[in-house]
Order: sequence, then C-alpha cells, then structure tokens
Amino acid sequence: MLVNSQYTSPEGIKALQNEFNTAFPYRHIVMDNFLVGEFAQTLHDQFPSIDKLNKHYKGLNEHKSEGSNFQDFHPAFTEVRNLVMSKEFNNWLAEVTGIADIFVTDDKLGTGLHQGGDGSFLDIHIDFNIHSTLDVHRRLNMLIYLNQDWKEEYGGHLEMWDAKMTKCEKKVAPQLNRCVVFETNEISYHGYSKVSLPEGLTRKSFYTYFYTKERVGASGYHDTVFKAKPTDTTAKKITTSLKETTKNFIKAQLKKIGIKL
Repeated sequence: MLVNSQYTSPEGIKALQNEFNTAFPYRHIVMDNFLVGEFAQTLHDQFPSIDKLNKHYKGLNEHKSEGSNFQDFHPAFTEVRNLVMSKEFNNWLAEVTGIADIFVTDDKLGTGLHQGGDGSFLDIHIDFNIHSTLDVHRRLNMLIYLNQDWKEEYGGHLEMWDAKMTKCEKKVAPQLNRCVVFETNEISYHGYSKVSLPEGLTRKSFYTYFYTKERVGASGYHDTVFKAKPTDTTAKKITTSLKETTKNFIKAQLKKIGIKL
C-alpha cells in the first residue's frame, strides 16, 4: 500500500486502535506522514485549480468547492482513489476502527477533493447518515490534507465539537500529509472556520467516506445537519435552524415516497 508502514505494522495497528477508541469528543485518529515517500508532495503540486472542480457551494453555512471528476485530475489522485477503495485498505481500516465490512461507494459520495480559497468555511455539522440512493450507512470519514507549510494564522483547522454544541473540544491543523479518520454518528459535530489566505493559496484535502450495509440501532435518514455556534448572531442561529429543519423534513419525505435525492 501507499500508506506509511508505521501505521500498518501489528504494533502500529494496536496503537491506532487505542487512539481511536479513547479519543474525545468522538472516536478518531490523526496520522502524520500518512502516505509514503514523496507521493503526498506530488498530490500537493498537482492539485487541480478550483475551477477544475465540478461543484461549488456558497451559502449560509458553507463556502467551498469539491469534485469527484477524477478524469480531469492528475493520475496520482486516481491512485489514491484506488487505494482507499481496495479490499486491503478497507480491511486495514476495519481492523483499526473495529467497524467490520466497510467499503467505499463508487461515486461522488465515496471519494473526491475539497478545496476552498480565501474566506472559505464549512460550518459545524453532522453528516448525512444514509447514502441517498444506495441506502447504505455512512460510518467513517477520512480526510488527507494537502497543504504545505500551513500557518496558524490562516485558520481553517478541523474543529471537533462536543455533543451539545457548546464548545470546540479539539482542533487539527490541515497540514500536508496529515490524515484524520473519525466516526460519523449523531454527535460527530465538525467543520472549519473561515480561512484567511494569501492570494493564490487554498485549503486542500482528499476526502473518503466509508459505509456498511447494516448499522445496529440506525436512525432514520437525514441529510447533513448544520448547527450554529454559540458565538453566531441570533439571526444566523434562527435562520440555520429553520433552514436545516425544513430541508431535512422535505428530503426525508421525498425519500419515503421513493424519490431519489
């Protein structure tokens, strides 16, 4: 595999298992120097410009771009895609996390790229819990950051919030070749605050979402659920709550009657 052998050895797996199961505020691991050799540098150097990505969001709760149009990217990105979709990688991650039979869907809800320029942000949220068309259960997120010499003043750290959305419990800087894996559930609130970047610099990552066919105690379908921060304005708190309640009600009803989202 293209993964650093310190994470795939028996000792490395045991250490990751302990880290994942004891992490707070929800189960996660952070792995630096995740990919071997100069491969991460190649991904950084060949990362496509924002206009090459095929989806762009600019709304109340998010301002970023993403793309899963791998045919338009450097071949190195397809190598990573093949890696995370491989049985070998899925078996390794299942052993680390204890979540059996995980897999990656072969679509935009499986793998792709995220990118945001100056002023981009992603408000705190929990993710959709069930794939909108395949009806499989989302279990893990993996982010491989591809930002060289990321400075503290840029902001844009991954924020992990407590279950009641009262405070940020942990921040992770999006440094080059740093990989974060975390469990997706009803309390895995995460996002990143608005970035302040020099001209020409962007926040870059490779994302992967892992699924299982079944999930014990699964709740009914919901889409992404954004939450306002305690420091947000009253207007934003009210607008976010109304928007998210309405959106999720409509999408849940459409799904019940068999309309694919």
